[in-house]
Amino acid sequence: MWELISAGGWLMLPIILSSVIALAIIIERLWTLRSRRIAPPNLLGQVWRWIKDGQLDAMKLKTLRADSPLGEILAAGLANSRHGREVMKECIQEAASKVIHDMERYLSTLGTVAAITPLLGLLGTVIGMIDVFSAIMIEGSGNTAVLAGGISKALITTAAGLTIAIPALAFHRFLVRRVDELVIAMEQEATKLVEVVHGQRDVEGSGLSGNGNGKSRLKPAAPAPAGKGA
Repeated sequence: MWELISAGGWLMLPIILSSVIALAIIIERLWTLRSRRIAPPNLLGQVWRWIKDGQLDAMKLKTLRADSPLGEILAAGLANSRHGREVMKECIQEAASKVIHDMERYLSTLGTVAAITPLLGLLGTVIGMIDVFSAIMIEGSGNTAVLAGGISKALITTAAGLTIAIPALAFHRFLVRRVDELVIAMEQEATKLVEVVHGQRDVEGSGLSGNGNGKSRLKPAAPAPAGKGA
C-alpha cells in the first residue's frame, strides 16, 4: 500500500485526506439521520395524550423540543397555537428551516469531495504524462523504467481519485434522498398537528388515539356542568 502511495506522488496526500473526510461524514450522517431519531413514529400521539390529559406545560414543551427534530418543530407550533392557524404555521416553518439546515450539514462537503477527487486524479494523470514526455525528451524512448514510472504515477492517482469519488457520490445521493424523505414525513406530522389543533381534522382521521367516537379534537373538551345532586 505504501509503495502505491509513494508511486502516486504528492497528489495522493489530498486524495487520502479527502477519503478520510468522506468516510467521517458518511458515518456521522448515517448515524444522525436515523428515522427514529429524526421523526419518532409515536411522537404526535404522545403530544395528543399530553394535551388530552392536561399535561402540556412549559416543561413538556421543553422536553419535546429537546427530544428530536420533529419534536422541535411540533413544540414551536404548539407554543404559538393560541395566536391562530397562520401564526402557528409560520412558527413551524421557521423551526423546520433550522431543522432542515442541521439535517443537511456536511452534505455539501461530501458532494465537494465527490467532485474534486476525480479532478485530483486527473491532475495526477497530467503530471505523470508530463514526466513521461520530459523523460522522452531527455533520455529518449529507450529507457522503459523512467517511462513506466511516469505512467504508473498517472494511473495510480486516477484510480485512487475514482475509488474515492464513486462511493462518495453514491452516498451523497443516498443521504440527500434520506433528508428529503424525512422532511416529507415531518411535514405530514406538522400538518396533522395544525389541522387537529384548529379543529379541521378529526383525531381519529389523524392517526391519533381518541375516544373512538370520531369526534375528539386535539383541544381538550370543556368540563361538563355539575349535576343537581352535587
